[in-house]
Amino acid sequence: MCAGPLAVERTDCSYISAGHRPGGMGCAQCRGDTVHVRKQYHFWPGDCGLDAWDVDRLIALSASFEVEEIALSSVWEVDTVYWFDEREKPTVRKVIEHARLIQEVDLAHPIIVGPDGRVMDGMHRVARALLEGATTIRAVRFDAIPDPDFRNCRTDDLPYDERP
Repeated sequence: MCAGPLAVERTDCSYISAGHRPGGMGCAQCRGDTVHVRKQYHFWPGDCGLDAWDVDRLIALSASFEVEEIALSSVWEVDTVYWFDEREKPTVRKVIEHARLIQEVDLAHPIIVGPDGRVMDGMHRVARALLEGATTIRAVRFDAIPDPDFRNCRTDDLPYDERP
């Protein structure tokens, strides 16, 4: 079982990247509309499992950060296997699910990157910007990576409750 106090999300299609910025009037949550988005997490290999960051917490921590334009060419993860792994195969259905997510994202919301440029939230937005021929994308950047919410986890051990 994971070590940590908060909830985390799986690595498959549930990595939706809603990009909510508290207080934004374009945001359905801030207008009081009902929004159903599954819990989201960022994963990175840990010592003996995955370390996981709650994307809601990353959004809250970065809400006051200055938004910058970063070059899409600097997002090195576009040349990696990002949404899939040995366990989660890139079936046609899974690729279609990601294509749908890419179509539905809002590029007005900045992505979240770590100090090393790692995308911590927003890879579907990166994909959409690239598809649209953009050369930059709006981003907020952590100066230091915050402690993960869980250490040495397996994605199947984590709760995936839907938001109200």
